[in-house]
Amino acid sequence: MTDPVDAVLFDLDDTLCEYRRTSGELLRESFDAVGVEPFFDVRAYYDAYETVVNDDDEHDGMRELRELCFARLADEHGYSRDLAHEMAAHFADSRDHTNVDPLPGAAAAVDALAGEYALGVVTNGAPEMQRAKLSALEFADRFQTVVCAGYEAPAKPEPDPYHAALGELDVAADRAVHVGNSLQTDVPGAHAAGVRSAWLSDGSEPDPEPHYTVERLDELATPPWRA
Repeated sequence: MTDPVDAVLFDLDDTLCEYRRTSGELLRESFDAVGVEPFFDVRAYYDAYETVVNDDDEHDGMRELRELCFARLADEHGYSRDLAHEMAAHFADSRDHTNVDPLPGAAAAVDALAGEYALGVVTNGAPEMQRAKLSALEFADRFQTVVCAGYEAPAKPEPDPYHAALGELDVAADRAVHVGNSLQTDVPGAHAAGVRSAWLSDGSEPDPEPHYTVERLDELATPPWRA
């Protein structure tokens, strides 16, 4: 028999919400602003972020972290750091962190689960950025705790942010489920923390294998862990 669940944790980006203007769009605009042909894409930016966010070097918020990412990529491709910093400034000035939409079924899932479970958010990203996104969602008040990993704890897929959230909720790891879209951070991070994983599928073959898979968040209104 499956152990009961007392808490459900959610990823934020591309799980509960998404930007109306994509990072790819803003990146292309930033290259245009400095007058150079694109020398890295959004995937390379995200990969640099995953590397930089857990570096020992201190960084003061998302703006500086993005500068470090762009500078690292400029170094790799033979461009100046001044150009990278100019690009990062344009990107930051164009990004509105409250300009987000909930993913289909997000409100229905959160509202249904809030009546029975303690809810939390475990998200990689700077607190001022992630909390601004969450504040724009009509169901933000449903969450009893928010952990911004990479700042308030090591970034996912490390287990620490899950343990921090569950400590706030006073729930044991084996009585929790984490819902997320990433096979690189959410699913392996949950498993490392001893938490069950519910993967929001993108249609790919999952590796690692999550405990549960959903196509839309509102499927969680009838939780799969009860089956």
